[in-house]
This record gives sequence, C-alpha cells and structure tokens, in this order.
Amino acid sequence: MNHRVEELVAQFHTLFGDKEPRIWSAPGRTEIGGNHTDHQHGKVVAASVDMDMLAAAAKNDENIVRVKSEGYDMISFSLDALTPVKGEEGTTRALIRGICAEAAARGFPVGGFDACITSNVLQGSGLSSSAAFEVLIGAVVNGLFCGNALTATDLAIMGQKAENKFFGKPCGLMDQMASAWGGIIAIDFADPAAPQVTPVDFDFSSSGHSLCMINLHSDHADLTAEYAAIPDELHAICAHFGKNYLREVDEAAFYSAIPALRREAGDRAVLRALHVFSENHRVDRIVDALRAKDFDLFLSLVRESGRSSRLYLQNVIVSGSVRDQAAAIALALCAKILGPRGAFRIHGGGFGGTVQSFVPNDMLDEFCAQIDAVFGEGSCHVMHIRPVGFTEIAAE
Repeated sequence: MNHRVEELVAQFHTLFGDKEPRIWSAPGRTEIGGNHTDHQHGKVVAASVDMDMLAAAAKNDENIVRVKSEGYDMISFSLDALTPVKGEEGTTRALIRGICAEAAARGFPVGGFDACITSNVLQGSGLSSSAAFEVLIGAVVNGLFCGNALTATDLAIMGQKAENKFFGKPCGLMDQMASAWGGIIAIDFADPAAPQVTPVDFDFSSSGHSLCMINLHSDHADLTAEYAAIPDELHAICAHFGKNYLREVDEAAFYSAIPALRREAGDRAVLRALHVFSENHRVDRIVDALRAKDFDLFLSLVRESGRSSRLYLQNVIVSGSVRDQAAAIALALCAKILGPRGAFRIHGGGFGGTVQSFVPNDMLDEFCAQIDAVFGEGSCHVMHIRPVGFTEIAAE
C-alpha cells in the first residue's frame, strides 16, 4: 500500500471509525485534439494522465452521505432528496447528489456512505479535477451499491448529467469520458447517449518529446458565462438551419450562409463555427497520424488546433480582460522558446487554466526553467499518459 493510500485510510479511520474502506482512483485528463467540439456532437482525442484522485469509502447504516475532501470541510446530506436542490447549484454537494440520483434512476439501491478523498490533480489547471471527482464518486457508488455493473461510459454520462442538472454548468462529455476510460481514446459524440470510443495505440514516451502542462494558476469559478457563451453562440448558428447541434449542419451550406449568419448570430459565432468544423476534420487526421507513428504530422496538427482555438474559437483571453492574459503570455513564450520545434496550444476549456506543450526532450529542462521563471516554480508539469481510467485499488 503506497504512502498516499496509507494516509487516506488512516484519515478515514480517524473520521469514521474502525470499518475497513475500499479504495478507488480516477485520473485527470488531457485533451489532445477536438477543442470545444464535444458539446456540438463532434469528435475528440483525449487521454488520462498520471495525476489522480483517491477515495477511501465504505457504506454506513444511515441514508446519509458524508464526504471529507482533503483541505475542505466535511460534506454531509441526506439521500431523501434525489432531485436538484434550490440554492445548491455550483457546489460539490450538488455533484455528489446528482451522481447518486443518476445511479438510483438506473434502478440501483443507492444508500449512505462515508468517504475520504485526496487529490494530486491540479485544481483549476485544465486537467479536469471536476470530471475526475465526478468519475471517482461514480466509481464509489458503482462499487458499493451497483455491483460494478456500470461501465466507464455510464459513469461519464452520470457525471455530465450531475454537472448539467444539479451543479448548473452546461459542460460536454469529453472530460468525464477521458477520466473514466483511461489511455488515449478517440471519441465520436454523434450520438451523445452512446458515444463511440476507439482506443488509440501510441506511446508518447517513444516520440522523443515530453507532454508538458503549464499551470497558469487561474480560477475557473467565475468563467461559467464564458464557457456557456460558446454553445449558446453555436446554437444561434444551428437555429438558422433548423438544427440543434453543429454536427447536424451541412458544412457547405454553412459557408454559403455566412452573410446571413453574420447578421443573425454575429461574427464571433461564425468564427466559432468555423473552428468546430475544422477541428472535427483535424481530429481524424490526428488519429491517423498517431496510428501511423507520424509524430511530425501530429505536431503540426496540434499547432493548427492551437491557432484555430486562438483565432476562431477565441477561448484564450476572457472577454474584456486587459491586465490578465496569462494564457496568451504562455503561448507567446512557447513560440519563442520552441521556435519551429515541438507544439503548443490552449488546453481544454481555455480562458486560463493550462497550456499544453509537446517539448523535445533535449529542450525540456530549459523550457521548464523559462516557464517557471514567469509563472512560478513548479508551473511546468511533465505529464505521462495513464493506461487505465477509474479503478479500484486492491488492499494489501
């Protein structure tokens, strides 16, 4: 039993007594391609990373959930209410309640449980600590009450629904899918109720490059409106064609309608739709490049994705922000340090969070030193792909 698990189990015993908990892990994730395409039923390439959340949990004989996350106050609530609670939006309690409600809606006898949680997924870093948390709670509920009958995709959908309906954030499904499945996966969300997942066999450690995440130390808490504006504007584009999602819109018809779309939805909406169309095509090319072991082509596609996100999707700088443009600074530094080598792009939701870089190994030390000099010691994190998603850790 490793040191993190030992400490977590000791904390569980301190808080909840002598009963023996079971241990689960759920990883953070990195998006490799498909920036803001999932909520438009598009395509994504994503992977789990070697930072995770751990839970030590056991049933109790009450209908109460008690969860103590490291660094936070204890959360405690009754499962008598398994519907959204007014005033609970935006809270961790809402996420837990929502996941329990989703499992109960599938016919499982969800009951009370006690849990302690620890994490080394950087909060607010774009590695999706929220999705890892949702998948982790889903894994606990799955193990304690569902006989592990729920699949990785089930847990991902449960997490998304909890975030949409209970937490109040209109997120897509990519983050939860990558955390739940593990490894590198291509996801097609044409049918979001049954996403098509294809594992991609590629070993980044053989590429001569390191995957780095630059933590910009930004807080996502006040950015819900920025994130929500993207699907809202794309919906305005879709409405012109009588469709709900951009995946349903004929691309040639979209280009022909741009004059009318500029008047109806505005130029930023048009540009964001341009990004989604091109990014979906780019995902297919990224998957082909990885399967062919053509890493130079892969790097060029990552750079293309980054340019598209910055110029068309416009999710690098918060609207109206003048003084705080950390992501743009990080991208500029990556361009200067790497020159024509490697690749870099805004990562995940954007508007701060993280910048993703693929750095040649012979430049890694200097790259991290220069990034840390600007954003603080330890801001440049070297990540590795984790081959598994959510998992229960056997007691030793």
